[in-house]
Amino acid sequence: MTNGFLQIGHGSRKVLALNGWFGSSADWSAMSEALDPQAFTYVWFDYRGYGASIGRRGTYTFDETAQDVLELADHLGWERFSLIGHSMGGMAMQRVLLAAPARIERMVGITAVPACGSRMDASRLAVFQRAIAELGEREAILNFSTGNRLSAAWIAHRARQSDRHATREAFAGYLGEWASTDFSAQVAHNPVPLKLFIGAHDPTLTHELMTKTWLAWYPSATLETLANTGHYPMYETPIALATALEAFLGQ
Repeated sequence: MTNGFLQIGHGSRKVLALNGWFGSSADWSAMSEALDPQAFTYVWFDYRGYGASIGRRGTYTFDETAQDVLELADHLGWERFSLIGHSMGGMAMQRVLLAAPARIERMVGITAVPACGSRMDASRLAVFQRAIAELGEREAILNFSTGNRLSAAWIAHRARQSDRHATREAFAGYLGEWASTDFSAQVAHNPVPLKLFIGAHDPTLTHELMTKTWLAWYPSATLETLANTGHYPMYETPIALATALEAFLGQ
């Protein structure tokens, strides 16, 4: 049994995407029409307890996710492929890289949590822990992470969708992974080609943070700031993101 997924395209370049904590495989649909299905095959992956894998239970760790990704790649007949990771998906894709470095062609981090985790203090972590059960806290996090500039209706919709598309057990499990774990020593000096995208209105995943973490650990990494977006460029600026993604993945 493999994890659930959605597939777009049938091109020779294979790409698997890992969503963030509040997301699912449905996150990527807004930019699908801007992607090239002749050149690329995209797979939008669902973690255990999320989306099309919502009924699949597990330990909800990124080591488990890495094995699930590799099992799915084997099922699809993919020997080598690239990875996209949004937010906590940035940590998850690095666990895939560590599990099978020879199979990973390129990586893209979209407002991506670095390998050291979020390093939140106790008071901020408590907000995220309350968000497991409280939609109001989810709305507050979404609003803050997009720069307090988007419609209240969209913020409320995203909070509801995040609760609908993931079990709270999985939500709690993955929070412990991206908030508290640190495997940065294992990724230091990794030569994989890596492109990082941050949002101009994201208050947390900033240029300064990326310089101290991702760019310090990956010698081939480059960084680009996307205008008019916060933490969710696949929703806020989907066409611009898709265009920039394929410019890098198609090299």
